[in-house]
Amino acid sequence: MERVMSVEEKIRRAEEIYQRRKQGEIKQTVNVSVNNKKDIKLLKKIIIQMLICIVIYLCIYMIQNSESIFSQDFINNANKILSYDTNFAELYETTKNYILNLIEPKQEEKSEIIAIGGAVEQASSILKKENETLSQEEIDIQNIKNTTTFIKPIDGIITSKYGYREVQETSSNISKNHNGTDIAANLGTKIKSATDGEVVLASLDEGGYGKYIKVQIGEVSIIYAHCNNLFVKQGDKITQGQEIAEVGSTGNSTGPHLHFEIRISEKAVDPQTILEL
Repeated sequence: MERVMSVEEKIRRAEEIYQRRKQGEIKQTVNVSVNNKKDIKLLKKIIIQMLICIVIYLCIYMIQNSESIFSQDFINNANKILSYDTNFAELYETTKNYILNLIEPKQEEKSEIIAIGGAVEQASSILKKENETLSQEEIDIQNIKNTTTFIKPIDGIITSKYGYREVQETSSNISKNHNGTDIAANLGTKIKSATDGEVVLASLDEGGYGKYIKVQIGEVSIIYAHCNNLFVKQGDKITQGQEIAEVGSTGNSTGPHLHFEIRISEKAVDPQTILEL
């Protein structure tokens, strides 16, 4: 005999059926959604793989059908570039100059630099022109004046100047090229040292210079020749104005006088261009 369901049971049964159907639709929807995501991922993966395959195929095709990449001309150019010697010093200077040009000084500093540079350049130009017009002897004379001070060794009369001189046939032992200045004075007149210095030679030889003294101060040397007596000896340190000898007529001499000679680096110059005798 079929059981008769009450109204409450029918309602409860209907609710259960509704709930089951509802849950089934949700699961179906979720499954469909999940399946769609998986399909999209799979599709992306397939597309990427196809693109990779296409790229690989194109590379292989280009390598097989084109010789431009590995042509002999390309290889020769590459070897040429690799064979260049890099001048690192030149590269450094170029880079340094470029950086210095970027860091420009201020306008005032630039003006000062230009002014100083112009003055130095002008002074150098003037000095260069002066040196070009000066003879070697004039340069030597200037160097002596810049490094040494002189006083007159004696007072007297100049009887023979520096340079070429006329010599009588009876005086053939006297050189025509005179390397100093002859100052006549009485026999025994005291000779004063024209400078400070050191006596590097005090000769008693009766040769051409007779008894003479050679004083050295730097590159400059002074000779006092044809002396009668010497008051100093080799190695003595002397001071300017000190009495060092007497006027005589020893050696190749025609009368009492002082042969006064000035040299720089053993080259004779005119004493009258150095001091007033």
